[in-house]
Amino acid sequence: MKLVAAAKLRRAQMNREKAMPYAKRLVDLIYDLSRHSEREAHPLLAVRAEKRVLLVVVTSDRGLCGAFNANINRAAERFLRENKDKDVRLALIGRKGRDYFRRRSYPIAGEYMGILAEPSLDRVAEVGREVVARYVDEGLDACYIVYNEFKSAVAQQVVIEKLLPIVPEGEEEESAKRFAEFEYEPSRDAILNVILPMYVNVRLWFAVLESLAAEMAARMNAMENATKNAEELIRLLTLQYNKARQAAITKEMLEIVSGAEAMK
Repeated sequence: MKLVAAAKLRRAQMNREKAMPYAKRLVDLIYDLSRHSEREAHPLLAVRAEKRVLLVVVTSDRGLCGAFNANINRAAERFLRENKDKDVRLALIGRKGRDYFRRRSYPIAGEYMGILAEPSLDRVAEVGREVVARYVDEGLDACYIVYNEFKSAVAQQVVIEKLLPIVPEGEEEESAKRFAEFEYEPSRDAILNVILPMYVNVRLWFAVLESLAAEMAARMNAMENATKNAEELIRLLTLQYNKARQAAITKEMLEIVSGAEAMK
């Protein structure tokens, strides 16, 4: 299982690295556009008081990956406790998260299975379209996503990021600065209507790719630790067996010697 996870990790890293330049450039473009646009320019830019919140939880479909899923589920539960005064609902990607929160009767807004087996942008966009539709219809005031960020083959970090509304990084610091005006072709509304939903889909997709790479790294490390623990257990049991066997042989020899001495 370690070898299989290592092979899948390399593939997941390749997919992540291929998507990273596209995702990063799109994020930069969105931030530039949103800085130059009024909050009323598009519903996905509108900031409202956070009363109805959606939390997208990305876990794995399979276990045997150490504390990978437990860390995500604990982070999601902590978010629910910290926001218990709000109407927080869950959108679950991955069977482990679905099974965990079903048993605890948390409010679930959607379950999306099978995406991790085929982590394409088209599959993830199905989730993105539902999130965007609910936010545009004002059924949501904010959307967050929790997943395991891939740091290295030996380190993963659980992160919670705001997905909606779209807020440029450093908006407070940049608000006083003057930006050059954009010329929109065919129009500003047409550009924002295409780019902003695409941004949501790409952010979700990249989170899924990050989670897959982190999952394979966690599984590889878990299987390596399991192998080491099994080898150590075998060593201890073999030592215990040899001691017991030696004690039994010694006891038999003493009984034979004692019997021979008694017959003299």
